[in-house]
Amino acid sequence: MLKTTPKVFYFNSDQRKSAALLKAQLLRMFDDYDISDREIILLCIGSDRSTGDSLGPLVGHKLSKYPLPQVSVYGTLDDPVHAANLESKISQIRLNHMEPFIIAIDASLGTMDHVGFVTVSEGPLHPGLGVNKTLPSIGDMHITGIVNFSGMMESLLLQTTRLSKVMLLADLISQGILCSLMEYMSDFK
Repeated sequence: MLKTTPKVFYFNSDQRKSAALLKAQLLRMFDDYDISDREIILLCIGSDRSTGDSLGPLVGHKLSKYPLPQVSVYGTLDDPVHAANLESKISQIRLNHMEPFIIAIDASLGTMDHVGFVTVSEGPLHPGLGVNKTLPSIGDMHITGIVNFSGMMESLLLQTTRLSKVMLLADLISQGILCSLMEYMSDFK
């Protein structure tokens, strides 16, 4: 049996229609997964102590301001989900939520020409890969923001990432998620 690689969809944060395109892709994926009767977990991974790694907590912070029914946000600026507590947060999610649909969100490193792009893909996120950490994979689907390029000294690259780039990505991701969830949920009222 051949193992297929999940498709990765890219959205350029510098293009004006990226939020609408991201929303449309998320809606297609929600339909494919048929999440209408499942609780949704937005698991926003990262640390507020590193500019490049703060994407997840920033997205979580923005999304937590808009409580939606059947949606729980884990990982905010006040309560980040990071390498040191990821396993315990996953256990907490599994204990408190019955078969939720998990969307994992994190910063990533990529090629120079993809810095500033948001990616959306099926399947679990593998956090920590860009900085050579072994952490548990999580999520039914995942969204990443490419905050810097990979190469040498990845931890330093995350420390010196421009906050303006991270904020632009956080705005795009949170807007795309919020708009797609609001539209998707309105179809099932």
